[in-house]
Amino acid sequence: MSKAGVYPPAPEICAAAHIPSFQKYQEMYQRSVRDPSEFWGEIANDFYWRVAPSQPFLKYNFDVTKGKIFIKWMKGAVTNICYNVLDRNILEKKLGDKVAFYWEGNEPEESTSVTYAELLKKVCQFANVLRDQGVKKGDRVSIYMPMVLELVVAMLACARIGAVHSIVFAGFSAESLCERIMDSHCSLLITADGFFRGDKLINLKLIADEALKKCEEKNYSLKKCIVLKHLGREEVICDGTSRMSPPSKRLCPSVQTKWNPSVDLWWHDLTKDASTECEPEWCDAEDALFILYTSGSTGKPKGVVHTVGGYMIFTATTFKYVFDYHPDDIYWCTADIGWITGHSYLVYGPLANGATSVLFEGLPIYPDISRMWQIIDKYSVSKFYTAPTAIRLLMKYGEEPVRRYTRKSLKILGTVGEPINPEAWLWYYNVVGEKRCPIVDTFWQTETGGHVLTPLPGATATKPGSATFPFFGVVPAILDESGEELEGEAEGYLVFKQPWPALMRTVYGNHERFETTYFKKFPGYYVTGDGCKRDKDGYYWITGRIDDMLNVSGHLLSTAEVESALVEHSSVAEAAAVSHPHPVKGECLYCFVTLRDGHEFTKTLTDQLKKLVREKIGPIATPDYIQNAPGLPKTRSGKIMRRVLRKIAKNDRELGDISTLADTTVIHNLFDNRCHTGL
Repeated sequence: MSKAGVYPPAPEICAAAHIPSFQKYQEMYQRSVRDPSEFWGEIANDFYWRVAPSQPFLKYNFDVTKGKIFIKWMKGAVTNICYNVLDRNILEKKLGDKVAFYWEGNEPEESTSVTYAELLKKVCQFANVLRDQGVKKGDRVSIYMPMVLELVVAMLACARIGAVHSIVFAGFSAESLCERIMDSHCSLLITADGFFRGDKLINLKLIADEALKKCEEKNYSLKKCIVLKHLGREEVICDGTSRMSPPSKRLCPSVQTKWNPSVDLWWHDLTKDASTECEPEWCDAEDALFILYTSGSTGKPKGVVHTVGGYMIFTATTFKYVFDYHPDDIYWCTADIGWITGHSYLVYGPLANGATSVLFEGLPIYPDISRMWQIIDKYSVSKFYTAPTAIRLLMKYGEEPVRRYTRKSLKILGTVGEPINPEAWLWYYNVVGEKRCPIVDTFWQTETGGHVLTPLPGATATKPGSATFPFFGVVPAILDESGEELEGEAEGYLVFKQPWPALMRTVYGNHERFETTYFKKFPGYYVTGDGCKRDKDGYYWITGRIDDMLNVSGHLLSTAEVESALVEHSSVAEAAAVSHPHPVKGECLYCFVTLRDGHEFTKTLTDQLKKLVREKIGPIATPDYIQNAPGLPKTRSGKIMRRVLRKIAKNDRELGDISTLADTTVIHNLFDNRCHTGL
């Protein structure tokens, strides 16, 4: 940590920022903690309420020993989030002609844009379509679509009529889609014919059909499925304009869209005569806005429920301050909307601020390894938000692909999804940002709805790899195994002591699971499931999931710390460390390393890596096993599936649910090349 140093905010950023100093941040933070109702009440005043929030502004119980867990912000206030992110921006802020999204397709030649006024018309049309199909307030609608503008239209249309959207990432399997449809009791599915991901054609409708068939086999049938023609847009004449219908580079005559006339409906047929005006459904602040599924330790995904009012004001506020948003910014979050980052920081947060965003359908290295930097220059992106996995991937190719483009428009860089190792942070800072762009390394979860630990540009000095400080209204604590709060420098369980507006309200259909997962281990606290260190300066360092901690001869080790040491070697692009049974030490370290292009895996290299870990952390952390891993098992959002790696290390082929795995071929390779451990 100390090697990387401390990076103070640049003076020019301080001058432009919403928060002009660290002292001001501290004052605002203390006020937000001391009186959250007053603090968030002032922020809520910036939004439109049909019935304004009143006292009590916040009611909650975090202690299972005192009764049912509940969180209520602004209960009784009435609003509509779609109205706030579209109508309010057009009517009050006069942003109708401002671009809401630049859409960049899989191929560089495919692009289009949509203004706030155009987006509102599209949303109203589709909201009327949903109403015509019998969708009512509170009904759940499943959305299984690629990264196209119509995905935004579909989710906002649901929000406009008070329906609850449940977006399923378009890389998930038919089984995963079926499971999520059934768990949330969805009444309608929205999908597309297909899309290209790089060179690979994904026949989405075929997967959706298989999912609906699986639902039927389990005695659950959906009456309607609305299908967007994405691959064959040139066949559809839409409004006499191509703004929402960019031509496809590839014609796909071989892709047959299987059709069930009793269930399937074309999007373009339904919308062509639909009215462009639609009165919003006015909702209580505590009404459900969406369900989003996240992995569960039992293998059964949890349907995280977020509500209208609190989620709206928190995502809007975190976006404004964390990215120091200004009206002339062009913002790009590379996350898929199928994940919480896409919900909060590609759709709701930016739109609530009247921002212009880039919506990207493609891959970071397709059709070449400079694609990201080409897009930044094309749209003059000023705020860029991506994942450490993507940064490490691009690091493999060196600096030259980055330097082909100027990136002179960049002002702030962000990371999301997992802790970033200092080496990747420094490459991002030095090469991509050319030492002039602050990095906001954000820690949060699907469950938290928005950023909870993060630097603020212009306010906080940063340490590479640290999530830095809590956001307004967020009160972290570090607990030991017995539940005692640790003061000063400490390491243990990361918990939070009080709610913020966007914290999840329940697990859909299973409130008992919600209480058990997040509140029973340490009554009185929201338990993140993550390990955390706090250093002498009060900075927070996420050490990874508690499940990814291991106990070697009585010493608690963070796998994230070991991985960070391994990737300091010039040959290593990425590393993953997991626990492995040991007859003497109880547990030992089994590490997987992915090498940079042009480097070989040798005994000399493994010796160097073990020495490096000993030097960085200590002899107790020396890995017993290091395996060459040309590919690591990752979810489609880029997270390493360490649960699967633990199985491989132990030669256990009962892998459980791997439906979220992006590439199953890496599994066979890893089993074939595993180290001999006696298991």
